[in-house]
Amino acid sequence: MASFILITGASSGFGAATAKLFASNGYGLVLMARRKDKLEALVQELPKNIEAHILVADVRDEVLVTNAINSLPEHVKTALSILVNNAGLAVGKGPIDQGLIEDWDRMVDTNVKGLLYVSRAVIPLLKANNKGHIINIASIAGKEVYPGGNVYCATKHAVDALSRAMRIDLVNYNIKVSNLAPGAAETEFSIVRFKGNEAQAKSVYDGYSPLVAQDIAETLWFMCSRPDHVNINDITLMASAQASAAVFAEKE
Repeated sequence: MASFILITGASSGFGAATAKLFASNGYGLVLMARRKDKLEALVQELPKNIEAHILVADVRDEVLVTNAINSLPEHVKTALSILVNNAGLAVGKGPIDQGLIEDWDRMVDTNVKGLLYVSRAVIPLLKANNKGHIINIASIAGKEVYPGGNVYCATKHAVDALSRAMRIDLVNYNIKVSNLAPGAAETEFSIVRFKGNEAQAKSVYDGYSPLVAQDIAETLWFMCSRPDHVNINDITLMASAQASAAVFAEKE
């Protein structure tokens, strides 16, 4: 029986690219996201021999998340071996005293509480299987802060800390925990951050080649395909033109 991977935020970007790569390597998929139409379209792109289950849920809703994961068939639960906590976002950018409370709530509820809700529902399954791997998608914003990033940076610092804490809590259960911190990557991220302003979002990547979703998917595959005795605790991945969260090569 194939092993299964559960990916949150699977409808686009890092999540969709990861689903396609793991499916091409024979993994069954559990795909969680809010947008059912996007998930259904993704499944149509997968190899026909791959078993894929769609969970339509917003990670901010603890009851919905728990019920969705509990609804999985038993053969999927017993074969689940990898959780990728990928759902996350930035909303807005600017001085903290000008921040919008609804933006802060959305980031904290998605990036921190959503990761906790999903992990809390999945970890008992991994414990029962006596094997597993959890990869939390953090950010360069979880390693350093940058102007205007305040609350988003705080949430990703929390992810970084949770990855280390989860590793301690789960080491006796044969469950690996890894942290992956990408730098600037061209996905829907900036469109969401700037609330649909495509011109502003595109300007973020002007003058250099940012990471793309496939880069993150391939890094995740590397992390997950190491031998059982090897755990990659933490990877920070950035475009070659990015030196730090806020420093990029000069435009030509």
